[in-house]
Amino acid sequence: MAIIAVCLAFAFLLSAVGASFHSPAMDYGESTISDIQSYFADGSLTSRQLVSFYLARIQSLNPYLHAVIEVNPDALSDADTADCQRLSGSPLSRGILHGIPILLKDNIVTRDRLNTTAGSLALLGSVVPRDAGVAARLRSAGAIILGKASLSEWAYYRFEDAPSGWSARGGQGINPYVASAGTCGSSSGSAVSAAAGMTAVALGTETHGSIICPASLNSVVGIKPTVGLTSRAGVIPVTPRQDTVGPMARTVADAVAVLEAMVGYDKRDSEATAAAAAFVPEGGYMQFLKEDGLKGKRVGILRKGFFNFVQGSLEKKTLEQHFHVMRKKGAILIDNLEIANASIIQNGAESGEDVAMLAEFKLSVNAYLSELVISPVRSLAEVIAFNNEHKIQEMIEEYGQQRFLDAEKMNGIGRIERAAIKKLGELSENGLEKLMKEKKLDAVVTPNYSCISFLAINGYPGISVPAGYGKSGVPFGICFGGLKGSEPTLIEISYAFEQATKVRKPPLIISAGDLSGR
Repeated sequence: MAIIAVCLAFAFLLSAVGASFHSPAMDYGESTISDIQSYFADGSLTSRQLVSFYLARIQSLNPYLHAVIEVNPDALSDADTADCQRLSGSPLSRGILHGIPILLKDNIVTRDRLNTTAGSLALLGSVVPRDAGVAARLRSAGAIILGKASLSEWAYYRFEDAPSGWSARGGQGINPYVASAGTCGSSSGSAVSAAAGMTAVALGTETHGSIICPASLNSVVGIKPTVGLTSRAGVIPVTPRQDTVGPMARTVADAVAVLEAMVGYDKRDSEATAAAAAFVPEGGYMQFLKEDGLKGKRVGILRKGFFNFVQGSLEKKTLEQHFHVMRKKGAILIDNLEIANASIIQNGAESGEDVAMLAEFKLSVNAYLSELVISPVRSLAEVIAFNNEHKIQEMIEEYGQQRFLDAEKMNGIGRIERAAIKKLGELSENGLEKLMKEKKLDAVVTPNYSCISFLAINGYPGISVPAGYGKSGVPFGICFGGLKGSEPTLIEISYAFEQATKVRKPPLIISAGDLSGR
């Protein structure tokens, strides 16, 4: 403790006189968590230097990419604490995430000097009672909260017509590979920041595609966990029936390291996390990072209605090559499979998902707003009124807030909503669940984000892995999905696929100036 006290006093003195450590010339934009920990161990890198590197990269790239809404003003002092713990040999410094900077999507609350607004001006200045469950777990693991990543406002639930990646606070997020490609989904800033090397890893959330889709389009790994595997306490909600929190990173191993630190029971999200706690394997998830993880796995290829998401011949050719590699690595691929009632599942109005989510959103967001210590708004009705009063800032005249208006008309979970929720369960049971059991599948595989509806409606997990780049350079991914609790199997398959293909490449960016003409 004495060493830590002296170390922190020295760090404070440096800060007081304006001194700071400068990151070495090395570029850490593509470094993995394992790389970083090895640099920490041999003394060639400190957490302060690493945080300084990412802050400088954010300062350089964010004026164009709009991937980060806000950086943590305490990130450097938190890094100093991590460095002191490492220097003193504290047991806290032995974890794989110790001293690692992580960006959180701006709907994951933190009880610090950062705002949590879901990208909306209506929540700017609100004060939360405590850290989100996942944020608290990451801090306990020694991670450094670097800041908040941008997102499609209100997790893309306020409107349908706005471009993905846009929010009133964050502006329009930009794909770092091809600017015109878009960012997709609401966890846009988390995906972009990880892809562009603005953070070691990031957290996203998914209700219906918001991790899988941006991961695919921005060439990063995204893990959508089984609903309840990670706590949603302290996450600005859409619906507790589908909301989940997951990691986004440049490698499967990095994403799994973050997942392992987040999972487990949380009394503030007790029902879901208690049910999912049975799925957490003894010894954690890192043990499933196996290069031979495809061997003997029965993987179903979903084609009809799923390959519509493949844009061109190059993508199709690349996917077929990937399937060939998977077979060579020992996977048993069952081709041309179909899911019963697929067209209904993919249509939210027909499946019942739309009406169920409207009712659940109103209930959930009102509950969240009511628990804030300080807030400019206390209900969905007040959010709507705020938006109407701030038309220029919120671009309300251009994008509107129709979903909010529709949700405000709802009166809880009544007969229609209960019937819709029941229908969603039946569609899942007779769809993906029935197919996987009948064909004895370990996983299904789809291109890009075509799997999202099937994973969303019953809380199933999925992992998106970079799969290639189209003729114009736009990234695309491949998604492995399964039934609840199948993360160990999906990790084995995803990691083995990643190691066998190694297709991901970083975006060709150095500064915002390099991007302005693309």
